[in-house]
Amino acid sequence: MTGVAADPGQEAFDRYRNLLFSVAYRILGTAADAEDTVQDAWIKWSAADRTQVADPKAYLARIVSNLAMDRLRSTRHKREVYVGPWLPEPILTSADTADTVMDAESVSMAMLVVLETLSPLERAVFVLKEVFDFSHAEIAEAVERSEAAVRQAAHRAREHVRARRPRFAADRSQQRDATERFFTAATGGDVNSLLELLSPDVTLWTDGGGKVRQALRPVVGASTVAAWFAAIGTVTYQGVEPADMKAELVEINGGPGLVFSGAGRVIATVTFDFDEEGRIATIHNVANPDKLGAVGTGAPYSLGTR
Repeated sequence: MTGVAADPGQEAFDRYRNLLFSVAYRILGTAADAEDTVQDAWIKWSAADRTQVADPKAYLARIVSNLAMDRLRSTRHKREVYVGPWLPEPILTSADTADTVMDAESVSMAMLVVLETLSPLERAVFVLKEVFDFSHAEIAEAVERSEAAVRQAAHRAREHVRARRPRFAADRSQQRDATERFFTAATGGDVNSLLELLSPDVTLWTDGGGKVRQALRPVVGASTVAAWFAAIGTVTYQGVEPADMKAELVEINGGPGLVFSGAGRVIATVTFDFDEEGRIATIHNVANPDKLGAVGTGAPYSLGTR
């Protein structure tokens, strides 16, 4: 019995599918849009004359980068009129996401928030150059710009990110320990322990998207933020009674985070940025149900750059 011959085009696409999703997610900041972009890339790839393609990886990166930039431009208005702060869509990540500090940092919620302030071109160029180490010439071909234009965009993006990126605590074990202690204190309503973990000027960003009740402006200051989280274990939250709420310590976007669930669904994720002393400096709390689908599947993504 003769087997069905393998499709080289399908094999090539499957080989780079994870890379394509990794590029698209970092450019777009949402898993749902990144998945759609990869699917659109497959349609373009399958219809292309691949006999002229010498480097499938570069060709596919070009397709997905342009599709992601187009999609980002089309969604900009929605994000500008969004109810409350717009935060990226969190995803569960696997251990190989943190193969290097840069890999983990490049998918952190904090970094994705900074990347959101770049133009679509600057964001794509930054991701391809700084994260995936494409050459300026390769990026120029991918984004269909001159190499000089790409170099200028790369410089602007790099300077912009450098000025705004958070200063990460390098010790991941220290971050995880602080997250575990926060978990215990928050679920136990222990305000004093929370205050010990928080930087005095800690900022909490909450994203409910107008779908669930959240703060429409940043919550600033250790005492206010501590009181916010201490109340979680004592009040009904999104229709879930305290006794029915569960919290789990997981890896989210390349670092330790918390997933809160109840009534058979994920109701929020919480991730942290730390200052140089290991205290929590920024908290990102995503509760918009439209952004919790990826976490709700329970399946981790591999977002390494190799």
